[in-house]
Amino acid sequence: MRTPEAAGQTGVTPEPAPAPGMSWVAGGTFRMGSEDFYPEEGPVHAVSVDGFWIDQHPVTAAEFRRFVRETKYVTFAERPLDPADFPDADPELLVPGSLVFHKTPGPVSLDDHRNWWEYVPGAHWKHPGGKGTTINGRDHHPVVQIAFEDAEAYASWAGKDLPTEAEWEYAARGGLEGAVFTWGDEDFLEGKAMANTWQGEFPWQNLKLDGFEGTSPVGSFPPNGFGLHDMAGNVWEWTSDFFSSAHSAEADRPCCAPHNPRVTTAETRPGETVPRRVIKGGSHLCAPNYCLRYRPAARQGHAVDSPTTHLGFRCIVRG
Repeated sequence: MRTPEAAGQTGVTPEPAPAPGMSWVAGGTFRMGSEDFYPEEGPVHAVSVDGFWIDQHPVTAAEFRRFVRETKYVTFAERPLDPADFPDADPELLVPGSLVFHKTPGPVSLDDHRNWWEYVPGAHWKHPGGKGTTINGRDHHPVVQIAFEDAEAYASWAGKDLPTEAEWEYAARGGLEGAVFTWGDEDFLEGKAMANTWQGEFPWQNLKLDGFEGTSPVGSFPPNGFGLHDMAGNVWEWTSDFFSSAHSAEADRPCCAPHNPRVTTAETRPGETVPRRVIKGGSHLCAPNYCLRYRPAARQGHAVDSPTTHLGFRCIVRG
């Protein structure tokens, strides 16, 4: 047993790690959420979680390739589509594929995501941008084009789980209670980019002040206080919780803070048939003028059947 050195952790770390490349996050209580940015992030409330092991970085293309080779798994984006599930869809688009981001040539309305997202036939984890693109040479980039069930399948194969939203946010904070970002309160720490995000006017002008356009190799930026990389930016990450439009209210008494909370019931909007799960962390497409969500408190609901070029995952093993 050894005493952990990461900020905010107490107690001892169980040995050995259940798998290489995992860090121990000791249990504790923290203030979850934010009331300073987007309405779905509030209210701020106390939550406690038990200790768990978590991957030090998102699952990479190389790690996912090994899973596919050993199991012959076929991802959601590679499977044929059933026309009965998409009665209003263009028949020509009822072929396997997924959503791909395209930078626009100039400013566009930010009210319609179709200005920069396109369903591309043939796009999946091995060909993230569609035919003619590849993950070859990108082994250390996060795997993308992953639907929720794909992430679950990988986690099960690896003997792991997907984190709850509370576990993910607690780990992302790295012991910095109430900080805006995983590294503190300044977007650029001492003038240095701390995560792979979008600098400039989204979705047409990426100044690449962080050195990247698109995903970056995991570990390209400093880890947080718990030794975890890419808990902000690079790719959004799946959690196991269903999405709700707001957090639960603060408990009446400090003794009664939710312990290991998880949301197991889907909240659906009118006309919505596909459930949404919480995704966390923001991505390389997050920009202050459109999606300032590369923060630990940030959250979005994402349809479980919608893999994209900016969405991946990481796993945990509970203590």
